[in-house]
Amino acid sequence: MLELQHLSFRVDTEGQDKEILEDINLLIPNGKLIVITGPNGGGKSTTARIIAGIEKPTEGRILLDGEDITELGVTERARAGIAYAFQQPVRFKGIKVRDLVRLAAGKKISTGEACSYLSAVGLCARDYIDREVNASLSGGELKRIEIATVLARGSRLSVFDEPEAGIDLWSFQNLIEVFQNMRKNIRDSSIVIISHQERILNIADEIVVLVGGKIQKQGNRDEILPELLSSGAARQVCRGAV
Repeated sequence: MLELQHLSFRVDTEGQDKEILEDINLLIPNGKLIVITGPNGGGKSTTARIIAGIEKPTEGRILLDGEDITELGVTERARAGIAYAFQQPVRFKGIKVRDLVRLAAGKKISTGEACSYLSAVGLCARDYIDREVNASLSGGELKRIEIATVLARGSRLSVFDEPEAGIDLWSFQNLIEVFQNMRKNIRDSSIVIISHQERILNIADEIVVLVGGKIQKQGNRDEILPELLSSGAARQVCRGAV
């Protein structure tokens, strides 16, 4: 379980403080898929980076299963069980998919085990296990390989920052299926997805709406999604196509 307590984040812009996040209080329980949504510039990706340890809050605390991790960096948080998937997955020239999955697992795993993680994200393992993680892979392929590394890591909390960015419609449809399968198998862990997409909002257990650096609404999907779809904000928040 992750808890953000009175979290704020400011940056210096031309000698003046600009408030990006203001007094965010959020509980992410185990066994849940949470989607954070809202208009562009609302602070969604900043929240994801703060959870991952890429940025540090100006004020407030972050607790993981009751332990204060506010001062921990990216590497320490990864060791604590927080996985972060970038909007644009990193390409590792010279590294094979097999080795990337093994690195993510943090231990020696067999080729068969590495292949099982690729199969879990809808990739034919024999076609990918020996390929390099480079420009020859499409955006959708890279996204799914990155998710395979998250699965291999066995994280307590997995954060995906706008996973739909830069992929085609076919890949997006497959991505939805991957997240649905992940949702079925989480028990003592949780998933946070930053997204505008209605189809991703539709698979959430809970939705958090972030506007202007503040939480405007939060609650279960059946309560929040109809409000979003019926309001003028739906055009900004719930874009239906990739």
